[in-house]
Amino acid sequence: MSKKEKDTYVKKKKDMNFQSVESMQSVVNVVNEAAAALNDKNRTIKESAIPEVLAGALGAGIGGVGSFAALYGLGVVGLSAAGITSGLATAGALIGGGMVAGVFVLAAPVAGLAAAGVGVASHLKNKQLRQEKERLYKEALKKHEAIIKAMKTEADAGKERMDYLQSLNILLQQAIKDLQKDLGIAS
Repeated sequence: MSKKEKDTYVKKKKDMNFQSVESMQSVVNVVNEAAAALNDKNRTIKESAIPEVLAGALGAGIGGVGSFAALYGLGVVGLSAAGITSGLATAGALIGGGMVAGVFVLAAPVAGLAAAGVGVASHLKNKQLRQEKERLYKEALKKHEAIIKAMKTEADAGKERMDYLQSLNILLQQAIKDLQKDLGIAS
């Protein structure tokens, strides 16, 4: 990151799209869903861990919503057994495992945060938040590029699959835009 970009990083919490590491969980969910979509060419919104969010994004399109949080909030994400298990399986797939591996993938950040201790100074939390935004931004960019490529290579896929990829494309575009704003990266 250049000096100019560092100078434009949003420092006031109230001006940030993502004010905490926890607030970025929805972006993590979308990135994980994109990974699952890329690993399974038969996957559609119906098999997704976040079907309501994807359907809401598809319905709204990219122009109609001001922020990723608003776009993500269009779907009412519940904690159904199917949602939890598919979420764990998706997370586990990131390291080549299944649902059980997903527990460890999802628990790792929590354990890391707990190890940081309760009395962590605000400076360290802000540094961690920025690092997490940078990491998530890079990962979202990779997944977005891969989803666009999949949309081109799977152009003859069925409508359900193309709708699924398009909804992921919309969510990733908006997440990238909001992370760029927080990081001070010109879009």
